[in-house]
Amino acid sequence: MNELELKYGCNPNQKPSRIFMKDGSDLPLKVLNGKPGYINFMDALNSWQLVRELKEATGMPAAASFKHVSPAGAAVGQPLSDVDRQMYFVEGDEELSPIACAYIRARGADRLCSYGDWAALSDECDADVARYLALEVSDGIIAPSYTDEALEILKTKKKGNYNVVQIDADYVCAEQECKDVFGITFEQGHNFFKIDEELLSNVVTENKKIPEAAKIDLIVALITLKYTQSNSVCYVKDGQAIGVGAGQQSRIHCTRLAGSKADTWYLRQHPKVLGLPFLDDIRRPNRDNAIDVYISDECDDVLRDGEWQKVFKEQPEALTPEEKRAWIATQSGVSVGSDAFFPFGDNVERARKSGVAYIAEPGGSIRDDNVIETANKYGIAMAFTGMRLFHH
Repeated sequence: MNELELKYGCNPNQKPSRIFMKDGSDLPLKVLNGKPGYINFMDALNSWQLVRELKEATGMPAAASFKHVSPAGAAVGQPLSDVDRQMYFVEGDEELSPIACAYIRARGADRLCSYGDWAALSDECDADVARYLALEVSDGIIAPSYTDEALEILKTKKKGNYNVVQIDADYVCAEQECKDVFGITFEQGHNFFKIDEELLSNVVTENKKIPEAAKIDLIVALITLKYTQSNSVCYVKDGQAIGVGAGQQSRIHCTRLAGSKADTWYLRQHPKVLGLPFLDDIRRPNRDNAIDVYISDECDDVLRDGEWQKVFKEQPEALTPEEKRAWIATQSGVSVGSDAFFPFGDNVERARKSGVAYIAEPGGSIRDDNVIETANKYGIAMAFTGMRLFHH
C-alpha cells in the first residue's frame, strides 16, 4: 500500500489529508486496528525513531509516551521497584516483561501529560503491555510486532477503535527529507546522528567521573531531546525521563519547566502522597489529577470541605511547603541533557536544585566558562557533546 487517506489534518478544516510514499514504494507500516489521524502518525513516527535509537544505544527495550509530537516520557526496561508499582498504579505483584516496565516507566514520568498519549515500543508488544494499556487513556500504539494475546486485548480498547500500528523494524528512511510551509518546500538531510557513550568523552569540569549508570541516563536524555520540540531540556534518573521541558523560547524556562516536572515526579514518592486514602472506585485520571493538585500550591482545591469527599475516604493532611522543600532536597544522582548550549550558569543553578549531578550539553556559549564554573561549584560532572539537537 503506497498511501493512506486520513480523516483530516492537524485540524478538522484541513482536508484532504493523507500519508504516502513519494517514491511510489509501499508504506513501511500497517494499521492493525482503528483509524489513526494526522497527529497520531506524527506522534507514531517520531516516537518510533526515539525508542528504536534508545534500544540501539543501550541494548535495553525502550518505550515512549508521546503527546503533540513531543515525549511526555521515555524509558528503558529496567525492573519496577515497589514504589514504582505503587505510584504508577501497577496491579498485582507478578513480574512484568522488560518492555512492559519500559512503557510503565515512560508513562509514569508525567502521568498528567501522558493522558491520551501515543505509546511506542522498541520491541514486540506483549500481553503485559496490553493489559496495562487497557486500563489507561491512550490514543494508540506503534511497535514492530504484537503477540496474538496482546492484539486481542488492544482491539477491545475504546470500543474496538483503539489505534494499533505495526512498523517495519528494518525500514530506513531516505537521506533527504522535505516538508512544505506556506506552499514553500524545505529540504534537509535526515538527522542520522548517532548518540552513544563516545559523545560523553569530553568532560570539561573538575569532576570527571560519570559512572556507567549516569552515562545511560545521559544517553536517554539526549536521544529523548533529539525527538522533542525545541528548545528542550530533559532530566533523567535510573533510565527514565522524569522531566521534559519542550518548546520553550528561553533555555532557562526549559530548565525550570523540566525541573518542576522532575520535582513533581519525586514528590509523588513522598509518604504522604503514597498514603493518600483514595476512594476504592476512583478512576485513574481522577487520581492523577487529585495528586497533581495535592502536590501543588493550590492543594486546598482538593482538600477543602465538599471537595475532598469526592476523592478521598477521609480528609488528608496537606503536604506543607516546608515538607516539599525538604523532600526535594533529598533528590540526588539526576542527569540532565540540553538540546543546545546553556548560555548562562543559571541553568546549572536551577538543575542542581532538583538533584542533578551530571550534565550533557553541546557547549559553545561565549559564557561556557561561567557555566563550567557554576558546575564546579557544586561538584557536577559536565560533558560538552559538541552536537546540537534541535527538532522542529
